[in-house]
Amino acid sequence: MPTATQLAWQEAEFGVVFHYDLHTCADGRYVQSKNRVTPWQSTDHFQPAQLDTDQWVRAAKAAGARFAILTASHETGFRLWQSDVNPFCLKNVAWGDGKRDIVREFHDSCVAHGVLPGIYLGTRWNAQLGVFDFRVTDRSSITQADYNELVEREVEEICTRYGDWFEFWFDGGCHGPAQGGPDLLAIVAKHQPDAVFYHGLDRADARWGGSESGTVAYPCWATFPYPVTGSGESARPEIAKNGFALLKSGDPDGAFWLPAMSDAPLRGFGGHEWFWEPGDERLIYPLDRLVDMYCKSVGRNSTLILGLTPDDRGLLPAADVARLQEFGATIAAMFGDPVAAAAATAIGAGGIVELELPRGSVFDCVVLQEDIRCGERVRAYELQIRRGDRWSVIGSGSCIGHKRIHRLGAVHHGAELRLVVTEAAAAPHIRSMALHHLTAVEIPR
Repeated sequence: MPTATQLAWQEAEFGVVFHYDLHTCADGRYVQSKNRVTPWQSTDHFQPAQLDTDQWVRAAKAAGARFAILTASHETGFRLWQSDVNPFCLKNVAWGDGKRDIVREFHDSCVAHGVLPGIYLGTRWNAQLGVFDFRVTDRSSITQADYNELVEREVEEICTRYGDWFEFWFDGGCHGPAQGGPDLLAIVAKHQPDAVFYHGLDRADARWGGSESGTVAYPCWATFPYPVTGSGESARPEIAKNGFALLKSGDPDGAFWLPAMSDAPLRGFGGHEWFWEPGDERLIYPLDRLVDMYCKSVGRNSTLILGLTPDDRGLLPAADVARLQEFGATIAAMFGDPVAAAAATAIGAGGIVELELPRGSVFDCVVLQEDIRCGERVRAYELQIRRGDRWSVIGSGSCIGHKRIHRLGAVHHGAELRLVVTEAAAAPHIRSMALHHLTAVEIPR
């Protein structure tokens, strides 16, 4: 069963991650393999003259995001806050007279707009200090012990200076003392006990869903055979088999709660752009593809995280903002007021939830939710509709979990709909069943 932290993360359903770093303001395109190993000789180019985290967070909220994450440090090693322990930070740039703190501005914007703030920190790579895959190298100016202490003190700064954080996302995972790395879990657990920890070999509150498509296959169970997947996700060889099939599907008989994340960059249509590049608006996902992504992530028991790319001005580009607004409005229209809905904490004898349909009502989508506070209990189910005295099956499945969105592909009508659980691991607990008429909503196909 989920912890309170995992439950809050799954119920949030949809968030965003803002990628920002030194190279956003530089000439030339981002090349990850180069960025991980090439130190910056100067920070003079970092001049985002209009940087406005309020604009970022407003756009995220308009899209329907309930949480937002900032890349406070990435592979360059540059820190987007006023660090007292690492000089390679905003204290030592000309921009803002060396006094701006993007982490603070971002956190304040999230609080002001009612979006849960999260933080993304890189410890696995640091081009400035010559750290690669968690370890100092012959390019490093410091020892492994010095690096571990530096990272610990940085994380303590983040934990103690800004208020509550919803999630800590460690880029590529984080190694702990047993692996020769810093003791970051102890710091986060001490100062931010309610935060999602993603992720390390000692603790993972969520798992990567196996691709950066923003979707997961069906079924996608929140349970897993191991308590963590490991830094780099493939620490256990069997996890990487068959194209990360286990990460994508989970294990209905798994003894550990480890729900899946579906992540994708907004500029991922025909490309894969986590950081802004000029002239790439063509890569913004079309609205219909974003809607499909939502239904195949949130609607398949996964939490969706969409990557957003502020530009060299420090603003989300207008085209990205417009698409986020369209997406939020469309999802709200699709899944706002249902045609009919039923709620129950435990279903009756025979594993059935029945819903009488208003006369003349039609629907082409059913949204199911289990009460996952009790775990995932349903293993197989059918959706049946009654017309006259006859019941017909119009849909079926296995995993419900936090949310299952059935887009039925045809409009249905009848006197009554019922959910029939045909197989369960324990007495089913259904949170809700709601019917929607999506063809009545103008959704591009």
